[in-house]
Amino acid sequence: MALLDQISADIKSAMKAREKVKLAALRDVKSKLLLEATAGTGEITEAAGAKIVLKLYKQRIDTYDLFIKEGREDLAADEKAQAEVIKEYLPKMLSEDEIKAEVDAAIATTGAAGPQDMGKVMGILSGKLAGKADGKLIADTVKAALLK
Repeated sequence: MALLDQISADIKSAMKAREKVKLAALRDVKSKLLLEATAGTGEITEAAGAKIVLKLYKQRIDTYDLFIKEGREDLAADEKAQAEVIKEYLPKMLSEDEIKAEVDAAIATTGAAGPQDMGKVMGILSGKLAGKADGKLIADTVKAALLK
């Protein structure tokens, strides 16, 4: 089942069960997916959907951290609950070992010799690992590999 279809079905079940937090989170995800679909070809690729869901999850976690820092536990609890709902739709993330293997393969492919070649390696990996791994983790792994 496509991600958008799954979200729509889960919105219906959340409405029937009167789960306000889950409903709010799923409506936001669906909204962003529909915006992406209308801006492009009308179809959402699996990678694009995963990227959107990951972005929304990170936004919720960042907002949660900000609310905790500001002492707003009431608002933080809502953000944390929504993040947990969105987390269910995240694709399986790659482990650090899998990322290192991809980085090593990309370095071998491009013939990168040092930090000055980081852009070449990241160009390959950012498209290949979109939605499967955190971009910061990929960049840190590439940087560490190129500094060896």
